[in-house]
Amino acid sequence: MTVHFIGAGPGAADLITLRGARLLAECRVCLYAGSLVPPELLAECPPDARLVDTADLTLDEITGELVRAHAAGLDVARLHSGDPSVFSAVAEQMRRLDAAGVPYEVVPGVPAFAAAAAALKRELTVPTVGQTVILTRIAQRATPMPEGEDLATLGRSGALLVLHLAAGYADRVVEELLPHYGADCPAAVVAFASRPGEVVIRGTLDEIADRLKEAGIRRTAVILVGRTLGAEQFRDSHLYSAERDRHTC
Repeated sequence: MTVHFIGAGPGAADLITLRGARLLAECRVCLYAGSLVPPELLAECPPDARLVDTADLTLDEITGELVRAHAAGLDVARLHSGDPSVFSAVAEQMRRLDAAGVPYEVVPGVPAFAAAAAALKRELTVPTVGQTVILTRIAQRATPMPEGEDLATLGRSGALLVLHLAAGYADRVVEELLPHYGADCPAAVVAFASRPGEVVIRGTLDEIADRLKEAGIRRTAVILVGRTLGAEQFRDSHLYSAERDRHTC
C-alpha cells in the first residue's frame, strides 16, 4: 500500500487541498503532529482509523508505524503542517521508506509563507522592487546551517527574507540584517496564520523585535523582512501591458 505525505496547510482546516482531504477520508491510518495539525482535520478520517500523534515519537518510531501499516495492507496519511517541501523533515522519512521498499507520494499543501502573505495582503514579488524570495531559518538549537547560508550572507542579496523557526530569536535576526537592509526596512511577523488566533505585527526592521516581544509571540510564526512589504509606487507588471498584448497574437 502507499504512504501519502500530505501538506495540511498553515492551520485553517479548510486550507487543505481537495486531494489531501480525499486521501484523509480514505486512509485507515493517519500519523500527525498533534501540536501543529488542526484537530478539525482528523474528523475527515474514517471513524475506525488508527490515529497516531507523532509529537513524542522518534523518527525510527514514526518509520516503524509507516512500515507496519504498509505490511498490513493499509494506506497511510502522514499529515505535515504547511507544505512538505519546506522544513518538514519529510526527506528523512522518504529515505527510510526507500530503504524499506515502501511506496509513497507527496501531496502539496499551502505553505506558511503564502498564508502569511495573504494575512498581510501583500504580493511578495513586486515589479522593479523585488523579484526574489528567500525561505530560511536561523541556526540556534536546531541543525546547523550550511556554510554560506547564514543571515549575514543571505542579507547581502537584499531579497525578501521569510524566516521560519526564528520568532524566539528576533533580536539576533535584527542585529544580523540591519547592516544590509537598514533600520527603516519594512518588516512583519505573522503568527498562527489562517487560524482563529492569527496575529499580524507590522513595523520596521529596527522595531519589529520589540513589537514581537510585546505581543508575547515565540513560536508558530514567520518573520518577513524586505522592501516589497512596503512597496506602493512601482511600475505595473509587463504581464498586463498593452504593448505585450499586441505582440503575443
